[in-house]
Amino acid sequence: MPVFIDAGLTAVHWSEIGSLQASDHEIMQWAKANKYIVFTHDLDFGTILAATNADFPSVIQVRTQNVDPAILSGFVLSALNEYKDHLEKGALIIMDQKKSRVRILPLKS
Repeated sequence: MPVFIDAGLTAVHWSEIGSLQASDHEIMQWAKANKYIVFTHDLDFGTILAATNADFPSVIQVRTQNVDPAILSGFVLSALNEYKDHLEKGALIIMDQKKSRVRILPLKS
């Protein structure tokens, strides 16, 4: 979280606000109600968006084995800037160190 906070963004880790045993659905409901973006390495959140035909919250899914903030921060902050409008309206962004892909919500099959 310090990377986001240092960049002037509001960020919280789920462990600061909810139970560590919370389901992914509960996290998604909280994010939607509180207008937060879910930032994750977990593929389940994109699956939930697809299965529920949700239009929000936005999800940023990082697809890399190295989740060290020093490695991730540059390309994640760049994507946040580049896709800000999409994220505010509802999007799934799938990214790795080389590329990112944006899908507007709700996801269409």
